[in-house]
Amino acid sequence: MISRRDFLQVSMAASALVGASGFGNWSRLAAQQALTQDQLLQFDTFGNVSLIHVTDIHAQLKPIYFREPSVNIGVGDNRGAVPHVTGADFRKLYGIDDGSPSHYALSSGDFSSLAKAYGRVGGLDRVATVVNAIRADRPDALLLDGGDTWHGSYTCYQTEGQDMVNAMNQLRPDAMTFHWEFTLGSERVREIVEGLPFAALGQNIFDAEWDEPAELFPPYQFFERGGVKIAVIGQAFPYMPIANPGWMFPEYSFGIRDENMQAMVDEVRAQGAECVVCLSHNGFDVDKSMASKVTGIDVILTGHTHDALPEPVLVGDTILIASGSNGKFVSRVDLDIQNGRMMGFRHKLIPIFSDVIEPDAEMTAVIDEQRAPYKAELEEVIGQTDSLLYRRGNFNGTWDDLICDALMSEREADIAMSPGVRWGPSLIPGDDITREDLWNVTSMSYGKAYRSEMTGEFIKIILEDVADNIFNPDPYYQQGGDMVRIGGMGYRIDIGKPQGERITDMVLLKTGEAIDPAKNYVVAGWASVNENTEGPQIWDVVEAHIKKLGTVTVKPNDSVTVVGA
Repeated sequence: MISRRDFLQVSMAASALVGASGFGNWSRLAAQQALTQDQLLQFDTFGNVSLIHVTDIHAQLKPIYFREPSVNIGVGDNRGAVPHVTGADFRKLYGIDDGSPSHYALSSGDFSSLAKAYGRVGGLDRVATVVNAIRADRPDALLLDGGDTWHGSYTCYQTEGQDMVNAMNQLRPDAMTFHWEFTLGSERVREIVEGLPFAALGQNIFDAEWDEPAELFPPYQFFERGGVKIAVIGQAFPYMPIANPGWMFPEYSFGIRDENMQAMVDEVRAQGAECVVCLSHNGFDVDKSMASKVTGIDVILTGHTHDALPEPVLVGDTILIASGSNGKFVSRVDLDIQNGRMMGFRHKLIPIFSDVIEPDAEMTAVIDEQRAPYKAELEEVIGQTDSLLYRRGNFNGTWDDLICDALMSEREADIAMSPGVRWGPSLIPGDDITREDLWNVTSMSYGKAYRSEMTGEFIKIILEDVADNIFNPDPYYQQGGDMVRIGGMGYRIDIGKPQGERITDMVLLKTGEAIDPAKNYVVAGWASVNENTEGPQIWDVVEAHIKKLGTVTVKPNDSVTVVGA
């Protein structure tokens, strides 16, 4: 049994700092005085193997604000378990002082005030500084990218992912796996993957026609590091054709494929692997379940659900590491591997405070080169916000409320639907809204804003289907993101009910009348997985709306009543 006391470095260096009352008045300079780069990077080197993990960067090359969720509901065996603990409960669980750097980095409370004190986070140039520092300490550290990398920004859209490919090549990962990358289309993915100087892994990416492993994506890669033979097995997002348009990558099938994962673990062990690492984009709860079913995995580097946890979670002998999203964190994991067994580990979740960490000059030059052709478009101010704009949580986020308002206004709809995606940085009150900010929350390769008529009965079916994708007690049936955001309509959801019985009390907000199952309503939305969707691009719709408003104020959304959580 591994002793947490002996082997687990549980806290960020920053969390040892004492919080203070009145933190909303701290200046950025005070934040810089309270934190140093050396503190953030301090680590007691341990064992003989180091892993560096980044995931879900979503094409964020520059520093951003990013608010963690205030609501993250766990169901079934995961009810009340991390990562389904938020806010003050999260801080209490991990001993985080209110107002501390860790409070700002890891939870949602007082976000706007703390953001003004501590500044932006992330930026791939700062990530590069951290990665290079770890490599200076442990030259043969493995850098592993959990996917959702070539998606999520204006420049990524315009270059079909090439800006991120160029930047990540500068960062020099040893392997990656995939999710949103496939929405570039299979031809573009093949073109990029064939030119990558590192491994593109996916044991669960199969040829759809022949139901056999896809040759372009090997299941695993061996590395010799610290005198240890390490096997890294890739696990791409298993529900691609459900969550994203299958017509964009028809030659591939996915799935969790537990049996094949076990076969791959057994295969690499038979070939002498002394340490087995799963580089996964399953999502935390799915990885937790997989770890209980598949034996022989030492470490799962988990992604997709954007969770940031300052401690690993142990499932049997397997360690789960959750490294956040949007370039906000880098995880370092040191392992002591002796005679084919893991004898202990140390871990640190490193927050990328961009005002504290010095940008890497070479990465800065690469980033500037990618952005230079689009500088004017990126920086154009289209409005301002008086409200905190964020996206993240099981239900409404203010960015999505704004998008729904735009859809109803610009598309003359009764009801609006915005997908419950997790990606997208935040803006704090008083910020300008630039075109880059808007694209950071709307950029995708199937962003057309449709307008159609739907019966009340069909709207309920959609809500029930999405709800089951999120709140099914079995993690293997949780195949979506967060709950679809609804504008113009209220409803009640009972998390504990079975599919078909969760959604009740649907009301059209503009009239206060109950939604009639037999009546048609005009519904506007975006990100339809259906081919040949017609309509303007969502970023154009929202830009037009913001320009008309000038200054955006998003009122609190209490139209969804949640019970049973």
